Amino acid sequence: MARNPFVVNAAVREKVRHLAGLGVRQDDIARIVKCSPKTLRKRCRDDLDGGIAEANAIVSGSLFAAAKGGNVVAQIFWLKTRAQWRERAAPDDRTAGGDADANSPVVLVLPDNGREPELVPAFRTSSHNADAENVQSGPRK
Repeated sequence: MARNPFVVNAAVREKVRHLAGLGVRQDDIARIVKCSPKTLRKRCRDDLDGGIAEANAIVSGSLFAAAKGGNVVAQIFWLKTRAQWRERAAPDDRTAGGDADANSPVVLVLPDNGREPELVPAFRTSSHNADAENVQSGPRK
């Protein structure tokens, strides 16, 4: 038995545009207008996209009006999302309130894998020095 063809008329297009603008998922819109999601996307693509774009435009307009009206939260949100403003720590604040050891030299001890025989004595010396410093100063927190 053949299915009845899905007829797209002005009422269906308006409903799809409205529901898409409200943020309803495409699978749910297809269930509401009684078609498959694939058919909905194929036959009503412009309405799906247009509804979302119109809703975004309305919300953007409201946000812009709130920002112009003095809403500080709306202003900050607008500047961060639209004007690429970012919050960054000042370079001098990196160690403020931090560890005193934050700028101390770091000793990197690599395993002796025998690939660089001329470097083995240097690895052993640096490893021995690092072990001696840990014993004197205690383990790092």
